[in-house]
Amino acid sequence: MRVLVTGAASGLGAALTRAFRARGDEVLATDLAADETGVDLSLDITSDDDWAAALVEVERRWGGLEVLVNNAGVAGGGRLDVATIDEWQWITEINLFGAVRGTRTFVPMFKQQRCGHIVNVASLAGLVHPAGMASYNAVKAAVVALTETTGHELASYGVRASVVCPSYFRTNLMASMRGTDTALASVLSSLVESSPISADDIAAAVLAGLDAGEEVIVPDQPARDAWALKQADRAAYDAMMRHQAAKLDLLG
Repeated sequence: MRVLVTGAASGLGAALTRAFRARGDEVLATDLAADETGVDLSLDITSDDDWAAALVEVERRWGGLEVLVNNAGVAGGGRLDVATIDEWQWITEINLFGAVRGTRTFVPMFKQQRCGHIVNVASLAGLVHPAGMASYNAVKAAVVALTETTGHELASYGVRASVVCPSYFRTNLMASMRGTDTALASVLSSLVESSPISADDIAAAVLAGLDAGEEVIVPDQPARDAWALKQADRAAYDAMMRHQAAKLDLLG
């Protein structure tokens, strides 16, 4: 298959690139950091011009594309009365509109081909919404909705869409986090750093989910457990979330 991955310089993007290539797929690895090892093309996912250039490169290199992986994103969040509107706009522009721009760029090609697969990397936060992370939860939930809509809208063209919703795993994502709620950022960083799950673990589960035709890929057991609780016992889920929310008062 011919695959384009955004945010491929590190973390899950790099792991997905390795996993696709390991099974013989051709990958165009893109990232904002063009000078990073293994990156084939500079792509700022907030730039319409960069997306247009990526389309030109795909057409020049391959003449078509089977899989678009909208993986690039940033960490964010913050309590409702601490996070600023600028922070909300920043994370929305990258985490939501990055996927929107990528999708809009390649949909005409996929329609013409009458095949293709759009893979959007969201987060468990798109399905389960912990306190203190309203902006991150909101944009990741929007990515889930975007993916579902895309799959429905393009089904008659033979185009599929899948969304990936992992929980905390070891990655450098927290290096991209910005915002005024530094106390919360410290808590989130410790959760990422202490996770026993690696980016390679998530990548392997993502490829297995894609091969199985899953539209919502929940790639790790902690994420599956949390999502199952919300679906099966909403009262218990709400009680757990409110208990965790109460701990935020201790952050000051």
